[in-house]
Amino acid sequence: MDVVVFFFLLGLFARLVKSDLRLPEALYETLTLYLLLAIGLKGGLELSRQAVDVLAPQVLVLMGFGALIPLLVAPVLRLAGLRGVDAAGLAAHYGSVSVVTFAVGMTAVQRAGLPFEAHAPLWVAVMEAPGLVVGIVLARLALRQESGPIRWDLLAHEVLLGKSVLLLMGGLLIGWLAGDAGVAPIKALFIDPFKGVLALFLLELGLVAGGQLPALRRHGLRLVGLGLLLPPLLALLGLAVGKALGLQTGGVALVATLAASASYIAAPAALRVAVPQANTGLAIACALGVTFPFNLLVGIPLYLRLAEAFA
Repeated sequence: MDVVVFFFLLGLFARLVKSDLRLPEALYETLTLYLLLAIGLKGGLELSRQAVDVLAPQVLVLMGFGALIPLLVAPVLRLAGLRGVDAAGLAAHYGSVSVVTFAVGMTAVQRAGLPFEAHAPLWVAVMEAPGLVVGIVLARLALRQESGPIRWDLLAHEVLLGKSVLLLMGGLLIGWLAGDAGVAPIKALFIDPFKGVLALFLLELGLVAGGQLPALRRHGLRLVGLGLLLPPLLALLGLAVGKALGLQTGGVALVATLAASASYIAAPAALRVAVPQANTGLAIACALGVTFPFNLLVGIPLYLRLAEAFA
């Protein structure tokens, strides 16, 4: 188990025993912005070393895969008994990706010594929005009789210019344009301390995840079962897509990790604007209270082993 995961467990334990441990809200926000920008910069640096035209087919396939996920997940959630708008809203969370889950997955791949594509952070940026947009459209279609027309301008602004996508894409662009020489003066701030900042962020997420336990109790075992079942199923699809793209072993594991992850930063913000009728509390409880800990403790090691078996 990677050392950063222990920080998550520490935060979870602190919340369960009702400790007074808290991170200031401003610090949590700062850590979020830092991780998004740092991951983008890393991807941009590697992108500057690649031929962009070679990556275009890979990017298009992953964007299509991200858009496909909510189309597959929403019917499953409907069969589980969720009403249409809530099923689509939760599907949007799984269609989008978790930047922090990817960051932990990348450190696990590096720690395991598995080869992976250095431009992998680019995948986070291209998979963030498509699944989210498709999930929101499904939710609005489920409400078509009680809602007005979709405000595409507001939706596009929230999805494409929200902080998650903006910082990821901005970091990618800066890293790509500046290259190694340009980023060298800020490397000591954005590249070297990355894992330490990630550990602090996971400490806070442990506290937040512990706070979701009452919501899980309210929604029952059904929600817990969905949060545990969806990640490995989606990871298998991710493994197949990564293998079809001819990625290296670590790259296949990272695509599986992204497919299995669920957004709890960008998706709730976008849904609040586009589909306020959706139960975002249920979605956050499932994504952050169940799926995120599962991926950290069980999922990521499993996806690495499966990627090695596929290889």
